[in-house]
Amino acid sequence: MNDMSRPNMSPTVQAIGHAINGRNAAGSSGRAQDVFNPATGAITGRVALASASEVDAAVAAAQAAFPAWADTPPIRRARVMFKFLELLNQNKDKLAHLITAEHGKVFTDAQGEVSRGIDIVEFACGIPQLLKGDFTDQVSTGIDNWTLRQPLGVVAGITPFNFPVMVPMWMFPVAIAAGNCFILKPSPTDPSASLLMAELLKQAGLPDGVFNVVQGDKEAVDALLVHPDVKAVSFVGSTPIANYIYETGAHHGKRVQALGGAKNHMVVMPDADLEQAVDALIGAGYGSAGERCMAISVAVLVGDVADKLIPLLEARARTLIIKDGVNLDAEMGPIVTAAAHQRITGYIDQGVKEGAKLLVDGRGFTGKDAGAGCESGFWMGGTLFDHVTPEMKIYKEEIFGPVLGCVRVKDLKEAVDLINAHEFGNGVSCFTRDGHVAREFSRRIQVGMVGINVPIPVPMAWHGFGGWKKSLFGDMHAYGEEGVRFYTKQKSIMQRWPESIGKGAEFVMPVSK
Repeated sequence: MNDMSRPNMSPTVQAIGHAINGRNAAGSSGRAQDVFNPATGAITGRVALASASEVDAAVAAAQAAFPAWADTPPIRRARVMFKFLELLNQNKDKLAHLITAEHGKVFTDAQGEVSRGIDIVEFACGIPQLLKGDFTDQVSTGIDNWTLRQPLGVVAGITPFNFPVMVPMWMFPVAIAAGNCFILKPSPTDPSASLLMAELLKQAGLPDGVFNVVQGDKEAVDALLVHPDVKAVSFVGSTPIANYIYETGAHHGKRVQALGGAKNHMVVMPDADLEQAVDALIGAGYGSAGERCMAISVAVLVGDVADKLIPLLEARARTLIIKDGVNLDAEMGPIVTAAAHQRITGYIDQGVKEGAKLLVDGRGFTGKDAGAGCESGFWMGGTLFDHVTPEMKIYKEEIFGPVLGCVRVKDLKEAVDLINAHEFGNGVSCFTRDGHVAREFSRRIQVGMVGINVPIPVPMAWHGFGGWKKSLFGDMHAYGEEGVRFYTKQKSIMQRWPESIGKGAEFVMPVSK
């Protein structure tokens, strides 16, 4: 069958390939996957899916480039990052348009994603300071001791569909600035932004082979995980896959940082400003169609606040502006794929079956409601449940869609105990005016990222991102100083000179003297 005869095929279907050793590569595996515009349902591209041999080629290019890049002074590596930063700022709307076209999130949200990625590049520009070691003069008589941090070699990042620009930038700017060579394996759902980033890095003067993009699926992932020349792997995605990435990579001797799933709660105390809490729940629950690992999917309503807040929340959920994200007034766009739409629908069906009270049903929203040209898109409205209980599947599992569930508890202790009992510990928020409540909540909650009157507490570039429990596999968080440590290894050097060395062999453990 000719490609153009396939159903709902856009007249301008793009062939999307790899970027290896500074050149675009069409792909030679013979395998490819459709790329859709979620708003219209049209097929807009065909992305190549790499074979193990194509992964080998990317690793070989990176391995060849590594010695010279690692030996490049950090200040010169930082200058490449500064030029990349300049080019990113010039092209940030172009990147945002690519995100909206393939992911579906609204354009203003896509702009925010790019901006948060740029923050990490700005952080990486300070790599000369970040790589400084420690020095101790006269650690023992005639002996000095110092530490330095050196790059690992070839490292890889496996990134999800929901942030095709920001999440890769959590990884590669820090890794490259630290002297490593990087292979990005982006999601095949929205792959185009990765190639534009590769092009901008080349324009910035990055040597060929230092940054490579390999499009693909599980075959490419597995090839990276077992490759002997790949020293570290970073991953962001669902918990089952994160666990697989961690175990497989560690089994093959790699340093692994695997960020998994989430079930983020927002506690609303009786003293909270209800209008602010509603705004926060609407934005954090339905922004990007709930397809964020930091989305709020559970509102934990304390005491009598539920009876006051839920009518406001329900009214606001019914008036969400849902349309193609290219419209600047859109608040929520489509679901990313038809398969994701079907999965989310199944969770809503299950919630009804298990006895949660369905206040707003997003299943009835269709492409016709979204506007002309959207009839075949992957559309869904915001869904709101009340009287959700911890035994329900919609409470226990990550839905990754525009579904917000409300759980009622009697006091702060019950709220904290509820959240701490969940297997995920990614993000959490508490809305309150009480400083004591805020302090106790922050200290007692078993979650990696905490917001007080901040619904989506994503840390800034110089702090680091990561959850607890089954939301993170590995020892170090993404970006920030922990990211620098992840992509480097410490070396300790002790030095003395012959004039200070006493005569005779020493047979005891060396001690300071």
